[in-house]
Amino acid sequence: MSRLGDLLKLERTRRDMTAKQVARMSGVTEKYLLEVEAGTKIIADDQARRILKRIGLTHQNEADFNLDSIANVVDLNAAKAEGTLARSPDSRDLRPRAGADDSRVPERRAPEREKPVVSLKDDEGGGIFLSALAEVLRQVPIYDAAWKIVGNKILPLVGGKIEGGSPDRVLYFKAPDNSCRGFRVHSQDLVLVLPAQSPIDGAIMLVEYNHHRMLRKIKNVNERQVLLQSYDGEYDAQQVNVSDVTFVGRAARAEIEL
Repeated sequence: MSRLGDLLKLERTRRDMTAKQVARMSGVTEKYLLEVEAGTKIIADDQARRILKRIGLTHQNEADFNLDSIANVVDLNAAKAEGTLARSPDSRDLRPRAGADDSRVPERRAPEREKPVVSLKDDEGGGIFLSALAEVLRQVPIYDAAWKIVGNKILPLVGGKIEGGSPDRVLYFKAPDNSCRGFRVHSQDLVLVLPAQSPIDGAIMLVEYNHHRMLRKIKNVNERQVLLQSYDGEYDAQQVNVSDVTFVGRAARAEIEL
């Protein structure tokens, strides 16, 4: 199935236009357009842009949401029918790697973010780029060990959530060292963190302890104590009181940037 074909069909039907009308306006045959929409013909990106422009699509945020990224990230057919998306193309499971971070952080909890950063303005010609994407994509901030935002990544919303977490509280944490490489997280990996304020046994979590934010694997000892486990070449663990730790969230996956 062609996602550009899906996009063309979605925009055409959104405007209550027939394939014959769009074909005439765009200088292509009706047969060709229907084959592109059905995914049996491949259409060049620039030609798809020209057709979309002819039927009234405006690209107001092309720097953030261009045709290529939308075709790669958004399952347009599902977006129309259910509001769902394809999985992020560069995600991967947590994998092996290690160190220890000494960056001191002034505040204890992740700062409350106002509203998602995706800035899409809707208008009559905005189409799927402006109306649908505002509901299915969200910019997620990337924090470093000093708790500064160093970038962001666009992720799909499924059922209004990201990986089951509130989109306003999901974040990326850039692993500052190799302290969890034995648990498959290496230095500089981007770790997607879902909100969780209590220890989760067996999970890798982003925690704050002694004014440092770090990734640690959690082992529940009892109701009051947990082990903060690390593994950089050799295994290490600290037994600490739950009350002394701030649990920011659970690591869902790690990603590398090539």
